[in-house]
Amino acid sequence: MGTTIIGLIVIAVAVIYLVFIYNRLVSLRNQFKNGFAQIDVQLQRRHDLIPNLVESAKAYLDHEKSTLTQVMEARNNAVSAQKDAAKDPGDGTKIQRLGGAENLLTKALANFYAVAENYPELKANETIQQLMEELSSTENRVSFARQAYNDGVMSYNTFREQFPNNIIAGMFSFKETSQLELESPEARQAPKVAF
Repeated sequence: MGTTIIGLIVIAVAVIYLVFIYNRLVSLRNQFKNGFAQIDVQLQRRHDLIPNLVESAKAYLDHEKSTLTQVMEARNNAVSAQKDAAKDPGDGTKIQRLGGAENLLTKALANFYAVAENYPELKANETIQQLMEELSSTENRVSFARQAYNDGVMSYNTFREQFPNNIIAGMFSFKETSQLELESPEARQAPKVAF
């Protein structure tokens, strides 16, 4: 009788521990998904500002249509990657694709800024100045949101890799996910706005 009670207590403790680990994994996964939702909002804002900026600059950059086209193509690729990643922020491949697309968009914007430096009337345009300031502010917001997301991913991945959590994570298909990283040191910097 005594061993049966001890056995039941051991089983109850094991079940309670299993439930605790499962619930903690769910909580951590939801935290990084919420972090991605914040990135998603800021990237959408960034992507919405770019067409306005390009449209406003068209009149001034008549001879630089290829630069404007590159910005819009990079923006469209980034929007596509963002939508794909938003469907499943836990999919590391989609997050890496998003990071790559955003990196290319940042490079295209840097080219735009470099070309714009040669057009004083463009730099003096009030609408363009305002759009550039909003874009710069959004870049900072994206950076903060990305840091929160990456912190959430690190906590989640660390917890799911610890023993015995890794066994439970494997049983319930809690997959490892990737942090949102930019590929080049130049892309890690917000575009410089010099208007």
